[in-house]
Amino acid sequence: MMREMQERGHLVQFLLGDFTTRVGDPTGRSGGRVPPSREDMDRYAEAFIRQVGRVLVTDDPEVFEVRRNSEWWDRMGVGDFLGLAGCLTPTRLLARDMFRARTEAGGEIRLDEMLYPVLQGWDSVELGSDLTIVGSDQLFNESMGRLFQEKRGMRPQVIVTTRITMGLGGLAKQSKSLGNYVAMDDGPREMFGKAMSLSDDLVRDWLEVYTDVPPGRIAELCGPGGAPRRAKLELARALVARWRGEEAARAEADWFESTFSRRRFPADAPSVEAAPGPIAALDLAAILSPGSTRASLRLLIAQGGFSVDGERIDGPALILELEEGVKRQVRMGRRGFYAVVPRLTGTSSG
Repeated sequence: MMREMQERGHLVQFLLGDFTTRVGDPTGRSGGRVPPSREDMDRYAEAFIRQVGRVLVTDDPEVFEVRRNSEWWDRMGVGDFLGLAGCLTPTRLLARDMFRARTEAGGEIRLDEMLYPVLQGWDSVELGSDLTIVGSDQLFNESMGRLFQEKRGMRPQVIVTTRITMGLGGLAKQSKSLGNYVAMDDGPREMFGKAMSLSDDLVRDWLEVYTDVPPGRIAELCGPGGAPRRAKLELARALVARWRGEEAARAEADWFESTFSRRRFPADAPSVEAAPGPIAALDLAAILSPGSTRASLRLLIAQGGFSVDGERIDGPALILELEEGVKRQVRMGRRGFYAVVPRLTGTSSG
Protein backbone atom coordinates (compact mmCIF):
# COMPACT_ATOMS: atom_id res chain seq x y z
CA MET A 1 0.00 0.00 0.00
CA MET A 2 2.78 2.44 0.89
CA ARG A 3 4.67 1.68 -2.31
CA GLU A 4 1.55 2.45 -4.34
CA MET A 5 1.24 5.76 -2.49
CA GLN A 6 4.85 6.57 -3.38
CA GLU A 7 4.23 5.80 -7.04
CA ARG A 8 1.38 8.31 -6.93
CA GLY A 9 3.77 10.96 -5.60
CA HIS A 10 2.99 10.82 -1.89
CA LEU A 11 5.60 11.05 0.86
CA VAL A 12 5.95 8.00 3.10
CA GLN A 13 7.20 8.84 6.57
CA PHE A 14 8.78 5.75 8.05
CA LEU A 15 8.55 6.32 11.79
CA LEU A 16 10.99 4.55 14.10
CA GLY A 17 9.51 4.46 17.58
CA ASP A 18 12.84 4.65 19.34
CA PHE A 19 11.23 6.46 22.27
CA THR A 20 7.98 4.50 22.50
CA THR A 21 9.89 1.22 22.22
CA ARG A 22 11.34 1.99 25.64
CA VAL A 23 7.77 1.82 26.95
CA GLY A 24 6.46 -0.96 24.73
CA ASP A 25 3.07 -1.30 23.12
CA PRO A 26 0.92 -3.59 25.33
CA THR A 27 -1.22 -4.66 22.34
CA GLY A 28 -1.64 -8.42 22.24
CA ARG A 29 0.27 -9.10 25.45
CA SER A 30 -1.13 -10.53 28.65
CA GLY A 31 1.72 -9.28 30.83
CA GLY A 32 4.41 -6.67 31.13
CA ARG A 33 7.63 -6.73 29.16
CA VAL A 34 11.30 -5.92 29.53
CA PRO A 35 12.21 -2.91 27.39
CA PRO A 36 15.10 -3.41 24.95
CA SER A 37 18.41 -1.63 25.42
CA ARG A 38 19.33 1.41 23.32
CA GLU A 39 21.89 -0.76 21.50
CA ASP A 40 19.17 -3.28 20.64
CA MET A 41 16.90 -0.51 19.39
CA ASP A 42 19.64 0.87 17.12
CA ARG A 43 20.17 -2.62 15.72
CA TYR A 44 16.43 -3.09 15.17
CA ALA A 45 16.23 0.27 13.40
CA GLU A 46 18.99 -0.68 10.97
CA ALA A 47 17.24 -3.95 10.20
CA PHE A 48 13.87 -2.22 9.69
CA ILE A 49 15.31 0.29 7.23
CA ARG A 50 17.21 -2.41 5.34
CA GLN A 51 14.13 -4.58 5.00
CA VAL A 52 11.72 -1.79 4.08
CA GLY A 53 14.13 -0.88 1.28
CA ARG A 54 13.13 -4.11 -0.42
CA VAL A 55 9.62 -2.73 -0.85
CA LEU A 56 9.72 1.06 -0.74
CA VAL A 57 11.68 3.65 -2.70
CA THR A 58 14.14 4.80 -0.02
CA ASP A 59 16.62 6.88 -2.03
CA ASP A 60 14.27 9.71 -3.02
CA PRO A 61 13.57 12.30 -0.27
CA GLU A 62 10.49 13.44 -2.18
CA VAL A 63 8.73 10.15 -1.40
CA PHE A 64 10.54 8.74 1.64
CA GLU A 65 11.90 10.01 4.92
CA VAL A 66 12.86 8.34 8.18
CA ARG A 67 11.76 9.96 11.43
CA ARG A 68 12.32 8.97 15.06
CA ASN A 69 9.80 9.90 17.70
CA SER A 70 12.59 10.70 20.15
CA GLU A 71 12.87 13.93 18.12
CA TRP A 72 9.90 15.35 20.03
CA TRP A 73 9.50 13.13 23.06
CA ASP A 74 13.02 13.67 24.35
CA ARG A 75 12.41 17.42 24.49
CA MET A 76 8.80 17.47 25.75
CA GLY A 77 8.40 18.72 29.30
CA VAL A 78 6.31 17.12 32.01
CA GLY A 79 3.80 19.95 31.96
CA ASP A 80 3.17 19.58 28.23
CA PHE A 81 2.77 15.84 28.56
CA LEU A 82 0.30 16.17 31.41
CA GLY A 83 -1.68 18.53 29.20
CA LEU A 84 -1.94 15.81 26.57
CA ALA A 85 -2.86 13.16 29.12
CA GLY A 86 -5.58 15.46 30.41
CA CYS A 87 -7.44 15.02 27.12
CA LEU A 88 -8.28 11.45 28.10
CA THR A 89 -9.90 9.66 30.99
CA PRO A 90 -8.70 6.44 32.67
CA THR A 91 -12.07 4.89 31.84
CA ARG A 92 -11.48 5.36 28.13
CA LEU A 93 -7.97 3.93 28.26
CA LEU A 94 -8.92 0.98 30.46
CA ALA A 95 -11.73 0.09 28.06
CA ARG A 96 -9.14 -1.54 25.77
CA ASP A 97 -9.90 -5.24 25.52
CA MET A 98 -6.35 -6.37 26.33
CA PHE A 99 -6.31 -4.30 29.53
CA ARG A 100 -9.69 -5.63 30.54
CA ALA A 101 -8.59 -9.22 29.90
CA ARG A 102 -5.39 -8.72 31.87
CA THR A 103 -7.28 -7.24 34.81
CA GLU A 104 -9.83 -10.07 34.83
CA ALA A 105 -6.96 -12.57 34.86
CA GLY A 106 -5.49 -10.89 37.94
CA GLY A 107 -2.60 -9.27 36.08
CA GLU A 108 -1.21 -5.79 36.49
CA ILE A 109 -1.25 -2.81 34.13
CA ARG A 110 1.65 -0.42 34.42
CA LEU A 111 0.88 3.27 34.09
CA ASP A 112 3.42 3.69 31.27
CA GLU A 113 1.62 0.97 29.29
CA MET A 114 -1.74 2.63 29.83
CA LEU A 115 -0.34 5.92 28.51
CA TYR A 116 1.18 4.32 25.41
CA PRO A 117 -1.78 5.34 23.17
CA VAL A 118 -1.12 8.96 24.19
CA LEU A 119 2.45 8.67 22.94
CA GLN A 120 1.52 6.99 19.67
CA GLY A 121 -1.37 9.35 19.09
CA TRP A 122 0.78 12.45 19.48
CA ASP A 123 3.20 11.09 16.89
CA SER A 124 0.52 11.74 14.26
CA VAL A 125 0.39 15.41 15.25
CA GLU A 126 4.15 15.84 15.02
CA LEU A 127 4.26 14.11 11.64
CA GLY A 128 1.28 16.01 10.27
CA SER A 129 -0.07 12.65 9.15
CA ASP A 130 -3.03 12.66 6.78
CA LEU A 131 -3.07 8.87 6.29
CA THR A 132 -1.68 6.05 8.39
CA ILE A 133 -1.54 2.38 7.38
CA VAL A 134 -1.33 -0.01 10.32
CA GLY A 135 -2.37 -3.46 11.42
CA SER A 136 -5.92 -3.72 12.73
CA ASP A 137 -4.53 -4.19 16.26
CA GLN A 138 -3.30 -0.57 16.17
CA LEU A 139 -6.68 1.04 15.51
CA PHE A 140 -7.18 2.20 19.11
CA ASN A 141 -3.74 3.82 19.30
CA GLU A 142 -4.09 5.60 15.97
CA SER A 143 -7.57 6.81 16.91
CA MET A 144 -5.82 8.79 19.63
CA GLY A 145 -3.94 10.51 16.82
CA ARG A 146 -7.22 11.65 15.28
CA LEU A 147 -8.37 12.98 18.66
CA PHE A 148 -5.19 15.02 19.20
CA GLN A 149 -5.20 16.31 15.63
CA GLU A 150 -8.80 17.54 16.01
CA LYS A 151 -7.94 19.29 19.28
CA ARG A 152 -5.07 21.06 17.49
CA GLY A 153 -7.37 22.20 14.70
CA MET A 154 -5.84 19.78 12.19
CA ARG A 155 -7.67 17.58 9.73
CA PRO A 156 -7.80 14.14 11.39
CA GLN A 157 -5.85 11.41 9.65
CA VAL A 158 -7.48 8.62 7.70
CA ILE A 159 -6.68 5.20 9.19
CA VAL A 160 -6.31 2.19 6.91
CA THR A 161 -6.02 -1.09 8.81
CA THR A 162 -4.60 -4.27 7.36
CA ARG A 163 -5.43 -7.84 8.33
CA ILE A 164 -3.37 -9.44 11.08
CA THR A 165 -2.32 -13.00 10.25
CA MET A 166 -1.66 -15.75 12.71
CA GLY A 167 1.83 -17.18 12.89
CA LEU A 168 3.11 -20.55 11.75
CA GLY A 169 1.79 -22.46 14.75
CA GLY A 170 -1.64 -20.83 14.51
CA LEU A 171 -1.74 -19.82 18.20
CA ALA A 172 -0.54 -16.21 18.02
CA LYS A 173 0.16 -13.50 15.45
CA GLN A 174 3.55 -13.54 13.77
CA SER A 175 6.19 -12.36 16.22
CA LYS A 176 9.96 -12.24 16.25
CA SER A 177 10.01 -13.10 19.94
CA LEU A 178 7.91 -16.23 19.32
CA GLY A 179 9.83 -17.27 16.21
CA ASN A 180 6.57 -18.11 14.40
CA TYR A 181 7.08 -15.91 11.36
CA VAL A 182 8.49 -15.80 7.85
CA ALA A 183 11.02 -12.99 7.44
CA MET A 184 11.71 -10.99 4.30
CA ASP A 185 15.39 -11.71 4.95
CA ASP A 186 14.87 -15.49 5.03
CA GLY A 187 16.69 -17.41 2.33
CA PRO A 188 14.53 -19.09 -0.34
CA ARG A 189 14.82 -22.56 1.20
CA GLU A 190 13.95 -21.39 4.68
CA MET A 191 11.07 -19.29 3.35
CA PHE A 192 9.69 -22.19 1.31
CA GLY A 193 10.04 -24.64 4.18
CA LYS A 194 8.37 -22.35 6.70
CA ALA A 195 5.43 -21.82 4.35
CA MET A 196 5.03 -25.58 3.97
CA SER A 197 4.86 -25.92 7.78
CA LEU A 198 1.90 -23.54 8.02
CA SER A 199 -1.34 -24.89 9.48
CA ASP A 200 -3.80 -25.88 6.75
CA ASP A 201 -6.50 -23.56 8.06
CA LEU A 202 -4.23 -20.51 7.67
CA VAL A 203 -3.19 -21.02 4.05
CA ARG A 204 -6.08 -19.02 2.59
CA ASP A 205 -5.33 -16.01 4.81
CA TRP A 206 -1.65 -16.06 3.87
CA LEU A 207 -2.40 -16.41 0.16
CA GLU A 208 -4.76 -13.44 0.30
CA VAL A 209 -2.47 -11.21 2.36
CA TYR A 210 1.05 -12.05 1.19
CA THR A 211 0.77 -13.07 -2.45
CA ASP A 212 -0.57 -11.84 -5.78
CA VAL A 213 -2.36 -15.13 -6.49
CA PRO A 214 -5.74 -14.17 -8.06
CA PRO A 215 -8.80 -14.50 -5.79
CA GLY A 216 -10.39 -17.02 -8.16
CA ARG A 217 -7.35 -19.28 -7.94
CA ILE A 218 -7.30 -18.97 -4.14
CA ALA A 219 -10.97 -19.98 -4.00
CA GLU A 220 -10.17 -23.00 -6.18
CA LEU A 221 -7.22 -24.03 -4.02
CA CYS A 222 -8.84 -23.46 -0.64
CA GLY A 223 -12.51 -24.09 -1.34
CA PRO A 224 -14.47 -27.35 -1.05
CA GLY A 225 -12.56 -30.15 -2.71
CA GLY A 226 -9.27 -28.25 -2.61
CA ALA A 227 -6.10 -30.07 -1.58
CA PRO A 228 -4.36 -28.34 1.37
CA ARG A 229 -0.92 -29.56 0.29
CA ARG A 230 -1.35 -28.19 -3.22
CA ALA A 231 -2.51 -24.85 -1.81
CA LYS A 232 0.48 -24.76 0.52
CA LEU A 233 2.88 -25.50 -2.35
CA GLU A 234 1.41 -22.63 -4.33
CA LEU A 235 1.74 -20.34 -1.32
CA ALA A 236 5.38 -21.33 -0.80
CA ARG A 237 6.20 -20.80 -4.49
CA ALA A 238 4.43 -17.45 -4.57
CA LEU A 239 6.26 -16.18 -1.47
CA VAL A 240 9.69 -17.16 -2.76
CA ALA A 241 8.93 -15.79 -6.23
CA ARG A 242 7.85 -12.46 -4.78
CA TRP A 243 10.96 -11.99 -2.65
CA ARG A 244 13.63 -14.06 -4.41
CA GLY A 245 12.45 -14.37 -8.02
CA GLU A 246 10.76 -16.98 -10.19
CA GLU A 247 13.93 -18.97 -10.79
CA ALA A 248 14.53 -19.42 -7.05
CA ALA A 249 10.88 -20.41 -6.58
CA ARG A 250 11.10 -23.13 -9.24
CA ALA A 251 14.36 -24.44 -7.79
CA GLU A 252 12.95 -24.65 -4.27
CA ALA A 253 9.76 -26.34 -5.46
CA ASP A 254 11.85 -28.95 -7.31
CA TRP A 255 14.08 -29.43 -4.25
CA PHE A 256 11.09 -29.86 -1.97
CA GLU A 257 9.36 -32.35 -4.24
CA SER A 258 12.55 -34.37 -4.68
CA THR A 259 13.39 -34.38 -0.99
CA PHE A 260 10.00 -34.81 0.64
CA SER A 261 7.78 -36.40 -2.01
CA ARG A 262 10.35 -38.72 -3.62
CA ARG A 263 12.36 -38.94 -0.37
CA ARG A 264 15.70 -38.35 -2.02
CA PHE A 265 18.58 -37.09 0.05
CA PRO A 266 19.42 -33.60 -1.30
CA ALA A 267 22.58 -33.51 -3.39
CA ASP A 268 23.40 -30.03 -2.11
CA ALA A 269 23.34 -30.98 1.58
CA PRO A 270 26.26 -29.30 3.40
CA SER A 271 29.27 -31.54 3.99
CA VAL A 272 30.51 -31.77 7.58
CA GLU A 273 33.70 -33.52 8.68
CA ALA A 274 33.80 -35.62 11.85
CA ALA A 275 36.41 -37.84 13.42
CA PRO A 276 35.99 -41.53 12.52
CA GLY A 277 35.13 -43.98 15.24
CA PRO A 278 32.28 -44.45 17.72
CA ILE A 279 30.19 -41.41 18.61
CA ALA A 280 26.96 -40.95 20.54
CA ALA A 281 23.99 -39.69 18.52
CA LEU A 282 23.68 -36.64 20.78
CA ASP A 283 27.35 -35.72 20.26
CA LEU A 284 26.98 -36.00 16.49
CA ALA A 285 23.88 -33.80 16.60
CA ALA A 286 25.81 -31.21 18.61
CA ILE A 287 28.53 -31.14 15.93
CA LEU A 288 25.95 -30.56 13.21
CA SER A 289 24.00 -27.93 15.13
CA PRO A 290 26.49 -26.12 17.39
CA GLY A 291 24.04 -23.31 18.11
CA SER A 292 21.47 -25.64 19.68
CA THR A 293 21.36 -26.64 23.32
CA ARG A 294 21.94 -30.27 24.19
CA ALA A 295 18.53 -30.33 25.86
CA SER A 296 16.81 -29.28 22.64
CA LEU A 297 18.82 -31.82 20.62
CA ARG A 298 17.97 -34.55 23.12
CA LEU A 299 14.28 -33.70 22.70
CA LEU A 300 14.63 -33.69 18.90
CA ILE A 301 16.09 -37.20 18.95
CA ALA A 302 13.48 -38.44 21.44
CA GLN A 303 10.72 -37.19 19.13
CA GLY A 304 12.13 -39.11 16.16
CA GLY A 305 13.61 -36.11 14.40
CA PHE A 306 17.12 -37.53 13.90
CA SER A 307 18.01 -40.17 11.33
CA VAL A 308 21.19 -41.56 9.78
CA ASP A 309 21.13 -43.14 6.32
CA GLY A 310 17.34 -43.18 6.43
CA GLU A 311 17.09 -44.98 9.77
CA ARG A 312 15.58 -43.16 12.73
CA ILE A 313 17.79 -42.96 15.80
CA ASP A 314 15.82 -43.95 18.88
CA GLY A 315 17.93 -42.48 21.68
CA PRO A 316 20.57 -39.79 22.27
CA ALA A 317 22.98 -42.27 23.84
CA LEU A 318 22.92 -44.66 20.86
CA ILE A 319 26.47 -45.22 19.60
CA LEU A 320 27.08 -44.75 15.88
CA GLU A 321 30.15 -46.03 14.13
CA LEU A 322 31.71 -43.59 11.67
CA GLU A 323 34.06 -45.29 9.24
CA GLU A 324 36.78 -43.19 7.67
CA GLY A 325 35.86 -42.09 4.16
CA VAL A 326 32.30 -43.50 4.33
CA LYS A 327 29.80 -40.67 3.91
CA ARG A 328 26.75 -40.78 6.17
CA GLN A 329 23.47 -39.04 5.33
CA VAL A 330 22.04 -37.35 8.40
CA ARG A 331 18.69 -35.62 8.73
CA MET A 332 17.77 -33.39 11.67
CA GLY A 333 14.21 -32.14 11.99
CA ARG A 334 12.18 -31.36 8.89
CA ARG A 335 14.71 -29.39 6.89
CA GLY A 336 18.17 -30.18 8.28
CA PHE A 337 20.24 -32.39 5.94
CA TYR A 338 23.97 -33.06 6.34
CA ALA A 339 26.51 -35.24 4.57
CA VAL A 340 28.85 -36.38 7.35
CA VAL A 341 32.31 -37.31 6.13
CA PRO A 342 34.43 -39.17 8.72
CA ARG A 343 38.01 -38.05 8.20
CA LEU A 344 41.17 -38.07 10.28
CA THR A 345 42.73 -34.67 10.83
CA GLY A 346 46.37 -33.85 11.36
CA THR A 347 49.41 -36.05 10.67
CA SER A 348 51.48 -38.44 12.70
CA SER A 349 55.19 -39.33 12.54
CA GLY A 350 56.88 -42.61 13.34
